[in-house]
Amino acid sequence: MRSLYAGVSGLQNHQTRMDVIGNNISNVNTVGFKKGRVNFQDLLSQTMSGAARPTDEVGGVNPKQVGLGMNVASIDTVHTQGSLQTTGIMTDIAIQGDGFFIERSGDKEFYTRAGAFGLDENGTLVNPSNGLRVQGWMAQDVDGRTFINTATDVEDLVIPVGSKDPARATGEVDLACNLDKRTPLIPAGAGDADVAEGTWSIDKTIYDSFGEEHVLRINFTRVAGTENQWQGSVTVDPDAEAPTNTLVDIGEANNDTNTFVVEFDNLGTLQAAVDGQGDRIDNGTLQVNVAFDVAGATPEAGAPVRQDMVLNLGDVGSVVDTITQFAEKSSTKAFKQDGYGMGYLESFKIDQSGVITGVYSNGANRTLGQVALASFTNPGGLEKAGESTFVVSNNSGEARIGESGVAGKGKLIAGALEMSNVDLAEQFTDMIVTQRGFQANSRTITTSDQMLQELLTLKR
Repeated sequence: MRSLYAGVSGLQNHQTRMDVIGNNISNVNTVGFKKGRVNFQDLLSQTMSGAARPTDEVGGVNPKQVGLGMNVASIDTVHTQGSLQTTGIMTDIAIQGDGFFIERSGDKEFYTRAGAFGLDENGTLVNPSNGLRVQGWMAQDVDGRTFINTATDVEDLVIPVGSKDPARATGEVDLACNLDKRTPLIPAGAGDADVAEGTWSIDKTIYDSFGEEHVLRINFTRVAGTENQWQGSVTVDPDAEAPTNTLVDIGEANNDTNTFVVEFDNLGTLQAAVDGQGDRIDNGTLQVNVAFDVAGATPEAGAPVRQDMVLNLGDVGSVVDTITQFAEKSSTKAFKQDGYGMGYLESFKIDQSGVITGVYSNGANRTLGQVALASFTNPGGLEKAGESTFVVSNNSGEARIGESGVAGKGKLIAGALEMSNVDLAEQFTDMIVTQRGFQANSRTITTSDQMLQELLTLKR
């Protein structure tokens, strides 16, 4: 009675399918969960007679085989995209597309789609449910420039909320003002009112190495006897009681004045800059060096401490972010300077590339790190390790680690989570089919039992 054992295999394997369906339904609201799917295949077949090839007299004969039941062909993990749900929590991250977050416990790496992360007391980005540390790359500071080297091994991501950002002295100030061509020349012996009317003044807040604010004032006055030249005088803290001894120069620091001359061509675009010593530049980006005394700093070798910075006047022949001379109202625009006072890390944000940017109380934004993603040749070959994590198996391939958006990896969405990809309608339908299959196999067993009973009653 082979049908008895065929029915038993049907019962056992339909129960396995029901187990998978039950697990899917139980995880319908599990963040980042990937559903399972069971495929069946027939088992061995007993050959009653083999096949025969055709002859000249008769045709061929097919083999006669009796199946011995069925078994589970595979239990697949279906890695389709789950729906995204907005949470508003900035440490929650969802992956839209392929890829897995990398988590580490000691030297062992786990992979997950569940991005419900948080910070521990050390500021480390972790999975708060199990303490696994999220992996990525921390930003590096080289020669005052911040960059992320994604070619190195991944490491723990630390976001030091509340940490200090040291003050930075102003090194560059970019100008982009317009000097009105119609401004009258100031005649010799003119009074203060006439001088004030013919002078265009620019004020910009700058910082010393302590983070203390200073006022940088640049006064532009048309040069008498010329049409397209303006003299600029630079003063730091013009209203301070103690003079800051501001000096400017172009090239070598040999100028003993705080003035320079800007020349324009007949099109109103920047042409050259000349300092009081006669040093001249007329190509590329025109830069004027400025130095002043820093009040409150410990004197070095009996001399006041000097701070150096650069005024960027713009590119020769350009009108974009450059000083110009058009017949239009003069504009006050020193649009950028790179100094700031001390601040504290107040918050952070994560962009689509996984780059973590710190927002400081001094208005500065700093790149802190970047979240790494892993992809696999065969993600279906990963083994589930519990707690919504996967580990590498012999058939998954090695993890290919990189940043978001590279080599087929998806983009990251902060403030959202990927929901389970379980479809309840599909699961309930599979449940009905599975229950009917189980029921039909049980009927096979009961019918085979009745046949055996008939056999036993033949002696009567």
